[in-house]
Amino acid sequence: MSFESTAEIVHAWVRGWVASRGAADPVHRPWGFTVDVGQVKHATRHVLTADDEATVRKVAAEVAAPTVWLKAFTDPDSVVEWVGPDWAVDEPGWLMSTELRRKRTVVPDGYTLRTWTRGGVVRALVVGADGSFAARAQIAPTGRTAVVDQVETAPEHRRKGLGRLVMHTLHNAALDHGATVGVLGGTPDGRALYESLGWRVHAPLVSLFHRPA
Repeated sequence: MSFESTAEIVHAWVRGWVASRGAADPVHRPWGFTVDVGQVKHATRHVLTADDEATVRKVAAEVAAPTVWLKAFTDPDSVVEWVGPDWAVDEPGWLMSTELRRKRTVVPDGYTLRTWTRGGVVRALVVGADGSFAARAQIAPTGRTAVVDQVETAPEHRRKGLGRLVMHTLHNAALDHGATVGVLGGTPDGRALYESLGWRVHAPLVSLFHRPA
């Protein structure tokens, strides 16, 4: 499955992200989507598929309020200029995808891999020999696409293949659920891992939260 536009992959990402996080169904807007997240510091997010200056400026002005976030998929420097000083930028991100392929999983010595499914979301957890947290991730299949989310490895357990282990585990699980394409929002910590596994970048993912100067 190939995506014909950035808007199409954004739609797939939003659909899987809300399933993964238990957020409200996305509300379609002329410029993208609005999602109620329901967290104390993240009440609502507005996801823009539009990338022109006039629309970004207009939406940023209309939705500005504490605990509101914006997501945009165009040049970060331009977005920052357009939204104005009342919006702060979170860490850099990238919208990425891959064709899912079945992978062999190998659990390193001294670790245990556990998986479970709740509400259609598959979770993978790796614990150390003492039962402490080592790595985790989850994936939300929504038809032909599946969104990988919340990938994390404890600092003391990095460079031991655990990120690769949980990613391969989730790839296989998504295939079992009928998905063929993976989508995710990558962070600076995770991008190198994802690219080593064949994921490719479609667009920058700019995350902003409202914080009046």
